[in-house]
Amino acid sequence: MKFESLLLIEDYSPHAAGIQMAIDQALLEQTSGPILRIYRWATPCVTIGYFERLQTAQEDFPGLEITRRWTGGGSVAHGSDWPYSLIIPRSHVFSKIRPAESYQIIHTALAAVLATPLKNVELATRDSSKVSAACFENPVQFDILRSGEKIAGAGQRRSRVGLLHQGSLQLHPESHPQAKDFANTLADFIEPIGLSAEILHAAKEIADARYNNPHWLRSR
Repeated sequence: MKFESLLLIEDYSPHAAGIQMAIDQALLEQTSGPILRIYRWATPCVTIGYFERLQTAQEDFPGLEITRRWTGGGSVAHGSDWPYSLIIPRSHVFSKIRPAESYQIIHTALAAVLATPLKNVELATRDSSKVSAACFENPVQFDILRSGEKIAGAGQRRSRVGLLHQGSLQLHPESHPQAKDFANTLADFIEPIGLSAEILHAAKEIADARYNNPHWLRSR
């Protein structure tokens, strides 16, 4: 399944983790079409899944800034990774398919892009046994593996406004894919756009109310 059209945001102005999470939420609340956003972190940090324990992340990643995501999944260390988000409004048919199916479609597209320059890239065929709260130590079905090691995972959230898929590719920057190559694998027509001042303003308000709020971080 491919999108007929996809908005592409290559957002390379680095922001703190709380703002990055809030930008995704602001876009989801306001978009009328699917969006692929590629972005960068201001500093090394950690994001934890909606249901993960803060104390565990603090023990595993001492000294790093921690932000709780709106999506699920485990703890992910960020810095030189390749983070991306797919933002799908509720009106789009893609937001209504089963989570496992949407996860497979997205990761199949990304794996196809990675398989050209890299060797031994494949999708995990089953869930592995959970050994820790760290996302990349626990491959699940349809995660992307390279020579058996997990290199790409993601978390999803479905809400009244649509589907948010937040992913991370853990490779050296020299091996990062081109955003347009990934976008072209996902959709037939790509329209590059920028982040509007309106979205950035909304994101700052969301970040202050949620992602930068200590209560949100401790709430699970």
